[in-house]
Amino acid sequence: MSLPLVSIVIPSYKPGHFEQCLRSALGQTYPHLDIQVSDNCPSEAIRDICARYPQVIYQRNTGTRDKNVLGAFFSGKGDLIKPLFDDDILHPFCVERMVAALNQEPEAQLVFSASQVINIDNQRTETRRPYQTSGSMPGRDLQRSMVLGMRNFVGEFSTVMFRRERLWEIGTAGLFRYGGWDCTFGLADVAAYFNLAGDGSVFYIDEELSYFRHDQRLESNSNPGANPNFGYCFSDYIDLAIESQVAGVISAAELAALRGTVDGVAARLSAVFPMVGRSQQRYHDFIAALG
Repeated sequence: MSLPLVSIVIPSYKPGHFEQCLRSALGQTYPHLDIQVSDNCPSEAIRDICARYPQVIYQRNTGTRDKNVLGAFFSGKGDLIKPLFDDDILHPFCVERMVAALNQEPEAQLVFSASQVINIDNQRTETRRPYQTSGSMPGRDLQRSMVLGMRNFVGEFSTVMFRRERLWEIGTAGLFRYGGWDCTFGLADVAAYFNLAGDGSVFYIDEELSYFRHDQRLESNSNPGANPNFGYCFSDYIDLAIESQVAGVISAAELAALRGTVDGVAARLSAVFPMVGRSQQRYHDFIAALG
């Protein structure tokens, strides 16, 4: 069986759970790895942890947030790129299982798996299992399901692996952008999945292979109090639906059928997150222009 080089890339900022995260990368059963850490921590804590593991490739990155993530992704030298964020954890078989899936499905550009949400005490809080069996699907079908359901059932970047060649075809300027909409501050991961899958297929593994750490006590982009752009995590769903219709992934009738959902989200959230109201207006203007 082919053993392509896999780069586990870790954009890092928070040192609190970083060593546990790093050790989960080092503990993979897959033998052909390089592990790269892109460090944007304001202290030297992450650098000092990496210094204890000579097999880790460490780089300091002055870019914040999306720039640190892109720097990490594009630093990977492997045929396959496995993102891992600084407080998440990989199951020991994660890389092995994902490589086997991509070897089995040469048309697949992206692989993801079932996952588990954990808190800061490593307690399980939510199992995420979008399908009941492993298998492949066209990338456009995945996109349709996510857009029409307005839900990211793939999960965060720590749940996926993708082909480096496809990443470089998209480039740094296009990864977090879909059509005419920039999702950098909100659903960057969702936009990236749409771009990475493209006209190829994706593969789902019905095994719990990653652990996403989410807790309101954490400083995290997934917590409203720590992320000034949190509202885009809602409004971008509306704009991605519009762009998906422009791309021909969903029909005009399907986009129009989302009216109740769009208006409901705006009614609940636009007073707190004004970008939701702006996206709602863009949606109504777009529907009106379609006639």
